Amino acid sequence: MLEEVKEFLIYLKKTKNITLNTELSYERDLRYLTIFLNENGIFEWKKVTMTLLQSYLLSLEREGKSAATISRICASIRTFFHYALRKKMIEEDPTQFLYSPKVEKKSPEILTIEEVEQLLRQPDKRTPKQLRDRAMLELLYGTGIQVTEMLSLQLTDLNMTMGYISYREKDQIRSVPLNDRVRTALRRYLEEARPQLLQKEAESSLFLNCAGKPMSRQGFWKLLKHYTSIAGIQKEVTLHTLRHTSSMYSV
Repeated sequence: MLEEVKEFLIYLKKTKNITLNTELSYERDLRYLTIFLNENGIFEWKKVTMTLLQSYLLSLEREGKSAATISRICASIRTFFHYALRKKMIEEDPTQFLYSPKVEKKSPEILTIEEVEQLLRQPDKRTPKQLRDRAMLELLYGTGIQVTEMLSLQLTDLNMTMGYISYREKDQIRSVPLNDRVRTALRRYLEEARPQLLQKEAESSLFLNCAGKPMSRQGFWKLLKHYTSIAGIQKEVTLHTLRHTSSMYSV
């Protein structure tokens, strides 16, 4: 049975261009399933039934696996059996009506007004880095745009005279007005910080890292964690927290 799993993984690498982590995840999920099936006297994929698969998922639940983990394992199993059906390894797909636990979505953390102010106050020095960080935090909270949208902004997307930014959302161009706090933070960044961060005149990205290159998502995540920590905020702050908080208080 493991031989068919190896062939399945080769198929995924060739056709789906999966990452190494994804490959290892599939391999682990299907190897543990194979062990369970063998322990129950099943040594051929065509003899696997939905009842057996449901028993396996229930055994994972009894082991204390989370709903999210079981749901992911279930998805791996479904993908394999869809492949097996196409390859005529099996005559019927036992996962067609397989139940997987519903994963409850956690409500996003919302910061209080006091926590927001405390966070925004952390980049309080006039260094290029902190002026940039203050501008990014103010922009995220003041407009409610996503981090990826902010990091993809070009200089030409910013209209300081009229006070708005433009960015692409799916197939549309959206324009978002900037309040006075955001405009002030952006102006200071553009006048006092960006020229010092800039190393190539041709670089058009709005926000630059200390090497003069476009700020990355990972880079922003590190600075957000840093400022959250020194602000003493105990809540779980993610890349989406300021956006959700902005939406909450703008309603």
